Amino acid sequence: MKLSRKGEYACLAMLDLAEHYGEGYVKTADICQRKGIPKSYLEQILLILQRSRYVRSARGMDGGHQLTKPPSDISVAEIVRLIDGPLAPVDSASEYFYEPTPIEKSPGFLKLFKEIRNYISSKLEQTTFADLLE
Repeated sequence: MKLSRKGEYACLAMLDLAEHYGEGYVKTADICQRKGIPKSYLEQILLILQRSRYVRSARGMDGGHQLTKPPSDISVAEIVRLIDGPLAPVDSASEYFYEPTPIEKSPGFLKLFKEIRNYISSKLEQTTFADLLE
């Protein structure tokens, strides 16, 4: 697993929305300023998050973005998978995005990569955005 720049920005945007959960809508410009996210990246990310129902948006003076559920109900793994795909280091070790790869010819390597996937997956699935606020 390698987190892309877009994945990093998505996590930061979700964290910002978690920090302001329950306070109403958060403006895009405020997220950009607080987290150092370029506006063009953030707009793309928020659209993906909105289509996936993690975020709701409203237009107008009091508009912006907010989480659709509490930060304690959203794992980091959900967002990373949404933006960057599999958590496994190779596709043949992935549970959700399996594709055959040459590494399957070595049971030892495949076992190693599955162990790495299990550790990363477990850690990210057990960590919510609420956990990152503490």
